[in-house]
Amino acid sequence: MPKFQISEEEHKAIKALEKKTKDKNISKRLNVLLLRHEGATIAEIHEKLDLHTSTISKICSRYRQQGLEEFARNKYTSHSWAMTYEEEEKILEQFAEKAEKGQQITVSEIKAEFDRIRGKDTGRGYIYMLLKRHGWRKLMPRSKHPKAADTETCEVSKKLNPPSWTNSKNIHP
Repeated sequence: MPKFQISEEEHKAIKALEKKTKDKNISKRLNVLLLRHEGATIAEIHEKLDLHTSTISKICSRYRQQGLEEFARNKYTSHSWAMTYEEEEKILEQFAEKAEKGQQITVSEIKAEFDRIRGKDTGRGYIYMLLKRHGWRKLMPRSKHPKAADTETCEVSKKLNPPSWTNSKNIHP
């Protein structure tokens, strides 16, 4: 099988880009091209880089079809945001003004405004992630449990049941 054919200029460009990139996936793809150019077989590359043999062939083919710039671009981002960061920030600015005035803001209010601007229904989980992404947090936890008895009932209960101390040896003879 003939070795992977690329010009010396392409080889230098691939080598320079591989040294410069910080993305491990792009680096791995560029290493496949470099190893193929140096004459390594697909089986050798499979052993060295732990890639499936068909993936190695596809990487070489994609490089030929797309060119170096498109091939080395990371097209796989790890987020699926409904809006850009700046658009989200713009929506949250109006709520920031309310928060600075000491008004209470709920997630349902933010969700309603987000849905109105976007024109689609958005899940509440997305809104919570949006708030976390922009550095929002709850400033004060609830001061008491919502189902707790009122203070008067607690005081009466204390008077009815004074603490008593007993020796555990007297309970179990």
